[in-house]
Amino acid sequence: MKNKMYKVLTTASILAMVSIPMAVSAHDVPTAINHNGQGIIQNAVKFVPGTMGQITDFVNDKTGKYVTVTGRGLTTADQSEIKLLITKHTKIIDSKGKKVALKTIIDEQKVVKAYYGPKITKSIPALGSALTLVVQNESFTAVDGKVTEVTDTGIVVTGKNIYTQFEDTIVLHFAKNAKIIGQDGKSIKANEIKKGMSVKAFYGPAVTMSLPPQSTTNYVVVDTTVEESVQEQAPGTDGIITNVTNNKITVMGSPMKNGGADYVILAVDKDTKIVNQDGNPLTLEALKADVRVDAYYSGVMAMSYPGQTHADKIVVKATETNKIEGTIVASDRATKGQVYVNVGSDTTINNDVILNITEDTKVISAIGGGIKLEAGMKIIAYHSSIMTRSLPGITNAEIVIVTSDKTVSPK
Repeated sequence: MKNKMYKVLTTASILAMVSIPMAVSAHDVPTAINHNGQGIIQNAVKFVPGTMGQITDFVNDKTGKYVTVTGRGLTTADQSEIKLLITKHTKIIDSKGKKVALKTIIDEQKVVKAYYGPKITKSIPALGSALTLVVQNESFTAVDGKVTEVTDTGIVVTGKNIYTQFEDTIVLHFAKNAKIIGQDGKSIKANEIKKGMSVKAFYGPAVTMSLPPQSTTNYVVVDTTVEESVQEQAPGTDGIITNVTNNKITVMGSPMKNGGADYVILAVDKDTKIVNQDGNPLTLEALKADVRVDAYYSGVMAMSYPGQTHADKIVVKATETNKIEGTIVASDRATKGQVYVNVGSDTTINNDVILNITEDTKVISAIGGGIKLEAGMKIIAYHSSIMTRSLPGITNAEIVIVTSDKTVSPK
């Protein structure tokens, strides 16, 4: 994993971006449509199932002409992906009823609302017959992944783009009337979304050029279930590997709800189960410095600082870490609840960072003693992926490790 310093837009820029009209504004569930053959779309008396998304596959052979539409159902009961037979009766039109070539939709990756008959197979994806494809005026894309951070205005999601299959990390701001639904199809509130939950979020077409990119989402499907095995009931540490030496790893972070330490050295051997977040087995090579992990171990620990014990299970997380090293210096640029860090402990200020120290920040001393952050301390800090574009950048500290308390001259 790479350490990255993510810097993002100012609040004013974000608000301006949110106001941009987007394709996801078309996510409101529409009434079903009929086409009378004269370029006029009329409201139907009864609803028909539909899927909105991009065409991700096209087959034209002796068995017929088929398209696969991937995206989301127009209602929670509809298919998020479906394979549809295109017949001579299928209408392919734009929102004004004008005919559109299927090749144009595929080549230009247009978003469509695909309506189909109620008779579909139970295969994955389901197979049905297309009644009407309505080309949308604007486009969107989507990410399927995990919430790695919850912000005041939205969420940070790491996962795969459902169309490109590329790994993606994106900051998503909730639109004013964003539709957020749980896995049961019922609406939920934004504050019910927690770090670690699985989501499928649609966004765009406006996306910033920042790292990570930012956009606005109008439709999010959230899996709010939390699966816990017997192993996960054991003590442990939710944190970051800070050192790897001779089959031992140092983990710093927060104790699990069933106990554990914020600073621990763990012995890893053939009896240690190492897996990724999907439960797939990994080797010892996956345990590297700056990797996020959930480490589980027994309650028996050597009476040392830090405590030492055997690792029973280690879950390696895909979330990237953002790390700085430097010296805390006195500065009038840092207000209450903040510390100014001279990154690299050098003479330049261009790479310096101001850390917000919140109630969620874990401060750990690697040298023992007190943990009050003061000017002169040398630290290693892991921070949020979101950082202002100001100089110095401002971000929330997740873990601050005090490595030395030598004093330096203030800036």
